[in-house]
Amino acid sequence: MQMEFCVPCLLGLEGLIADELKFMNAENVRAENGRVLFSGDEYTLARANIRSRFAERILVMLGSFEAHSFEDLFQGTKALPWENWIGKKDAFPVKGYSLNSDLFSVSDCQAIIKKAVVERLKTRYHIPWFEESGSLYQIQFSIMKNTVSLFIDTSGKGLHKRGYRPAANAAPLKETLAAALCSLAHLRHYHTLYDPMCGSGTIIIEGALMALNIAPGINRSFTAESWPQCPPEVWEKERAAARAEERHDIEFRAFGTDIDTEALVTARANARRAGVEKYVSFKRADVKDFSPVTEKATVICNPPYGERLLDAEGAHAIYKTLGERFTPQKGRSYEIITADEDFEKLFGRKADKRRKLYNGMIKCQVYMYFK
Repeated sequence: MQMEFCVPCLLGLEGLIADELKFMNAENVRAENGRVLFSGDEYTLARANIRSRFAERILVMLGSFEAHSFEDLFQGTKALPWENWIGKKDAFPVKGYSLNSDLFSVSDCQAIIKKAVVERLKTRYHIPWFEESGSLYQIQFSIMKNTVSLFIDTSGKGLHKRGYRPAANAAPLKETLAAALCSLAHLRHYHTLYDPMCGSGTIIIEGALMALNIAPGINRSFTAESWPQCPPEVWEKERAAARAEERHDIEFRAFGTDIDTEALVTARANARRAGVEKYVSFKRADVKDFSPVTEKATVICNPPYGERLLDAEGAHAIYKTLGERFTPQKGRSYEIITADEDFEKLFGRKADKRRKLYNGMIKCQVYMYFK
């Protein structure tokens, strides 16, 4: 069955997601601000959930229309083919948001959309009420500048939840963003990766998963696995195909260091759960003593900054230390993500390249040094 999909994502990751979807043979891939649209069948749905490193979730797009009143919203929602997805007993809660639109009350929009879907299903199933005890079809809506878009979530938990990090230390970096940093650093299976402020090990682990070509969602479940539209054999085939492409006989190694002993215990446990402990190591060390043990090195880090963990003065001292330790050398590259606009001045050198990304709602820059 051919479907339209939408991938909401962290701002700045649209291009990476579009590229990986094309690599998965998704069709009609279009990157927009904060989301990527594409087409495909049930195999594409399963593949995108299992393999995407950068997406937040995979949504089936039901339709889009303009609405300036609750009547517009009701009629537009009711006109969509909900019965193609939602069965007589299935659950279909509603959530979403509205921005810069005439309809600004989210709770009222939720109620109207729910009522419209119920009325549509009543006319198709000829029953007066719905027990909602079956599979979950989470309806999501976005209303932006009076354009309503309606979706059904196929993922369940956000795709950044790979399953290896049940607990994390303070101010963790989202797995999707850590994977993006590794991609932007052009990390390869023959590289040696370092993170001198590794915390709970997210960058190190995501780098290892990428180098080993382990699909990030291979060991977790998804809401759509209980749907008749995407039967078990689809998921079995896509998981088997993903596992067949893993590469374990590689030279990749990763080293994470941190001054927080507790965070390192968490990092080791996370690496073990992710299945990459053979390729990574963690030890206690201060960033001021950072010195790669190999001639070539790909260094990626997410140092604390004024809005995270440390006060500005403490963060600035760390940036100066990084500038001293991250010395230019052939075969070495350094990538630092921070929200501090004075980073380059404190670091002591202009970046060879910069890239804007968001860490949650915080606008950051990725400073890349490779010359």
